[in-house]
Amino acid sequence: NSAKGIVIAYVAIKSTGRLKPWQDKTAKQLMLDHLDIGISVTALAEACGLSRSYFSRRFKESTQVSPQQWLREQRLRKSKELLETSTMMLAEIALECGFYDQPHFCRAFMKSEGLTPQAWQQQVA
Repeated sequence: NSAKGIVIAYVAIKSTGRLKPWQDKTAKQLMLDHLDIGISVTALAEACGLSRSYFSRRFKESTQVSPQQWLREQRLRKSKELLETSTMMLAEIALECGFYDQPHFCRAFMKSEGLTPQAWQQQVA
């Protein structure tokens, strides 16, 4: 009897760990469309055809921040636009940008910018 060996070979395809371009665009657009009320990571993952945990890892690999952090950054970006261009009250800006209330908005803004929204507004005026 001669021994016959079986060689099993496989090729590992290195995944980039990033979202596909359509998934990135879909997730970001959904978050922007729901800036005022928010959207769950589960809903974002479903829209991208991924599990929640897989989506979260891929999103972070693609953007360097979690979906929640990206959404918070977009809310702050929009709040700055409104502070510069509108005559809205802080409470209105807070709600328009998806913050729970004015104090929540002011805390998030201060943490991000190192200034209150009013002080920031005065600097850019």
